[in-house]
Amino acid sequence: MPSIHCIRALLLPALLAAMLAPAAQAQGGGYPERPITLVVGYPPGGSTDLTGRAVADQLARTLGVPVVVENLGGAGGTIGAQKVARAAPDGYTLLLGANNEIAIARQVSAAVKYSTSDFTPIGLVASQPMVLVASTASGMRTVDQMLQAVRARPGHYSYGSSGVGTALHLAGEMAKQQGGLFMTHIPYRGVAPLTTDLYGGTIDLGVYVLSSGLPHIRSGKVVALGITEKTRSAAAPDIAPLAAHPALKDLDIGVWFALMAPAQLPAAIATRLRTALAEALQAPELRKKLEDSGSTLALAGADLPRFLAAETAKYRRIVEFAKIKE
Repeated sequence: MPSIHCIRALLLPALLAAMLAPAAQAQGGGYPERPITLVVGYPPGGSTDLTGRAVADQLARTLGVPVVVENLGGAGGTIGAQKVARAAPDGYTLLLGANNEIAIARQVSAAVKYSTSDFTPIGLVASQPMVLVASTASGMRTVDQMLQAVRARPGHYSYGSSGVGTALHLAGEMAKQQGGLFMTHIPYRGVAPLTTDLYGGTIDLGVYVLSSGLPHIRSGKVVALGITEKTRSAAAPDIAPLAAHPALKDLDIGVWFALMAPAQLPAAIATRLRTALAEALQAPELRKKLEDSGSTLALAGADLPRFLAAETAKYRRIVEFAKIKE
C-alpha cells in the first residue's frame, strides 16, 4: 500500500494544475497556439493595409506566433469584414478595419448583411485626418476662396472621393452641410483616377486620406485647403484644419483603424488580445511606422464600444442629411 508521502507526491501535481487552471483560463489559456490571420479588406499598399501590416508585425512579437495579413479587397472593405463577422470566434481570425466597413457601410448599402454587433471590439489602433484639396486649375488657394466660389455658383463645382459612402465622401458631405454649399459629388473607383482628373482640372475638388494626398500636395500638383480633423497633424503641421474657418468650425472627421474579432469571442481571449494590442502600441517601432504614415496612435484604454456608438451616430446624421444610398 502506498505511503501517505507517496500519495501526496502523486496528488500534488494534479492539485497544482487544478489550482492554476482558473488563472490560465483568465489569461486566455494556451491562446494563441498557432498562426493568426489578420484580414485587411483592401488591396496592398493603401493606408489600411500599411497600418494592418505594422500592427501584425508587432502583435506577432507580442503574442509569440505569426500574424499573417490576408488582403481581401473589394466593396469598400466589406468583403473582408464579412469574412471576419462569419468566422469562428476563436481568436485566430481578426479584422484590421476602418470606419467605412465597420460603422458606415451598413447605413448606406442594403447589400451589407453584418453590423457592429457581429464583432467583438478589441481596440482602437490609430486615426488619420483626410485632406480637402483643389485642382490648380480651379483658382482656389484657401478655404475662404473655396467657400466664396462655391456659394457664388451653386451646382457648378464638383468634388471627388474614392467611392459612395466612404469616409471621404462623408467628409465632403459634412463640409457641404456645415458650409451651406451646393456642389456635386463624383465617386471614383479609387484614388488613381481621382488624381488624374484633379491634375487635369476635370474636377475642382477632391478628398484624400492625408497620407495618400501628401505626395500630390508636396509636388504642387494640387492645393491643400485643409485637413478634416480639428487638430493639426504632425505629418503635415503646415496644413491647417478646415475647422479653423468659422463656417466649418464643427467639422471634425477622420479615418480610424480598429482591431476587431468575431462576436462571442471568449472573454479570456479578448482580454489577451487587448493586452497584446496595448503592449504593441507602446512599441517604438510601431509608433514610428504609424506616425511616419500620417497617423496618430490611439490613446491607451480608449473605450472602443462607446467610440463606435458615437461615430456611428455621427455618420448616420450625415447619411440621412445627404440621402446617401448605394
